[in-house]
Amino acid sequence: MRSQAEKAAAFRALHERPGAFIIPNPWDAGTAKLLAALGFEALATTSLGLANMLGRADSAVSRAEVIANCRAIAEATDLPVNVDLENCFAHAPAAAAEAIGLAAEAGAVGGSIEDSTGDPKNPIYEFDLAVARVRAAAVVAHAQPVPFMLTARAENLINGRSDMADTIRRLQAYADAGADVLYAPGLRSLAEVRHVVGAVKRPVNVVTGWLDPDITAAELGEAGAKRISVGGALSRLALATFVNAGRAMKEQGSFAWMRDMLAFADVQRLLGAGAGANRS
Repeated sequence: MRSQAEKAAAFRALHERPGAFIIPNPWDAGTAKLLAALGFEALATTSLGLANMLGRADSAVSRAEVIANCRAIAEATDLPVNVDLENCFAHAPAAAAEAIGLAAEAGAVGGSIEDSTGDPKNPIYEFDLAVARVRAAAVVAHAQPVPFMLTARAENLINGRSDMADTIRRLQAYADAGADVLYAPGLRSLAEVRHVVGAVKRPVNVVTGWLDPDITAAELGEAGAKRISVGGALSRLALATFVNAGRAMKEQGSFAWMRDMLAFADVQRLLGAGAGANRS
């Protein structure tokens, strides 16, 4: 199994090499091992996937739950893990930055801070406060004994603020404040990806949830994306399969869905392979 320092070096190398890489989002140790066995090179946690796993209809999770989930996923494989820390569970810069240190202690080698407040009436932090929060998080991230890559997220586009100019202004300021990676969820086209990538000087994470599903990783890479995540989409896909099977049993008395199951031997093989196979 790789050390945390080795994972950190591998994670940074992924951001420095040419082209884009996919960083899929498991929600527990088992799904992390499955994705590792499939050959992915890094993983990212998903707070939505965690909330789904915990049965939270409001998608709410606590800082302690996120950190515990991060630890389970980071310990499950030898892959680098980036943790979804939402708004870091605090408004004040210093308090928010504490979550970065906790994530690093739990084994993550990267993590994100959002400028979303969690308050529907006032969904985005005022500009200067948002920048101060990123700056405080960056100080903690870059003071870790094992290098930790900070991702700063501008949440305008998924909070009813279709203001690309302000989104880019924020991303540029977050880079100046010390963010290593930039992220604006809600981009809807390759043209918008190109626009953002062309306006900033840091690697850009693109989440696929608002894009046409027919857009490929190769196309996103050509548009300049460095990192491609899927957020809670894999969790929602798993839930869709589960619910459809449940409906088939309840409404039709059908078990035909069992034809699509992974064979028991395949599950064992993938979980075993995903636990510690070293990645170059």
